[in-house]
Amino acid sequence: MSKFLENASRAYYEGNPIISDAEYDALADQTGFERVGYQVTDGVPHKHPMYSLQKCFDINEAPLDIRDCVETPKLDGAAVSILYVAGQLALALTRGDGKVGRDITDKMRYLVPTEIDFTSTIQVTGEVVAPSTIENSRNLASGSLNLKDMDEFQKRPLQFVAYDMAGYMRDSYTETLGLLQDFGFQTIDTFDHTNYPKDGIVYRLDDSIKFRELGYTSNHPRGAFALKEQQDGVVTTLLDVEWQVGKSGVVSPVAILEPVLIGDAMVSRATLHNIEYIQELHLELGCSVEVIRSGEIIPRIVRRC
Repeated sequence: MSKFLENASRAYYEGNPIISDAEYDALADQTGFERVGYQVTDGVPHKHPMYSLQKCFDINEAPLDIRDCVETPKLDGAAVSILYVAGQLALALTRGDGKVGRDITDKMRYLVPTEIDFTSTIQVTGEVVAPSTIENSRNLASGSLNLKDMDEFQKRPLQFVAYDMAGYMRDSYTETLGLLQDFGFQTIDTFDHTNYPKDGIVYRLDDSIKFRELGYTSNHPRGAFALKEQQDGVVTTLLDVEWQVGKSGVVSPVAILEPVLIGDAMVSRATLHNIEYIQELHLELGCSVEVIRSGEIIPRIVRRC
């Protein structure tokens, strides 16, 4: 399973995710897999590291006093960094492994200001997202950053939403977000996220001095965390596997299940991604499987019971 999760991690940070965050979290928790990110060997260094967020599944066990925090939605798209030098857009990178990413400056200039009224060198971080009304919206957002056709990229319904800035910090996180708005960015605290995919809530200390004093672990800031909903799966039986051809011509397996009610929907089919996923979960016809509705929409098998 660790090999599969390493492949899933690599695919995510290359911009072509093969499983959802919910599935990744469920499988990682089940196997104790803790690797964060994927080492990019052919990229460009971020001026400031892009850290992941510590996860919390119970607000009563929050690592911070949420009364001291700013609460914002955790958008589910593709994280990127934007570097400005002397007020000019100089470099845009995918998150990669948080230290090194791939150059996507040619694309991001269509989504962010190319000039800002600020002379210091700063790195703006945020999320490229696509509407949740589009099937596999996160995959669309991530995959669009790999496009070579600029005309096609400009046709995609993408938005960049800024959520942080490094290289210059105001007294409070609220003021930092306000400054980003002044620069012309859409920001996470005011962006209308109603029709965009989300996978949790972010809590961040508003006091910038306290945030800086807490510092960082090797993976995440101590002054922020993501509250994520632990999805409860439903157990049913795997009856059959069908193979379907997608619009891109890729053949993928689909699980045929004993119909089961998940939330308010009766589920009888679920994605299986590829043959490697089936093998890693040791799935066989007639076995019991746990199914979740990823993002409350797409049914997915997360383990064999």
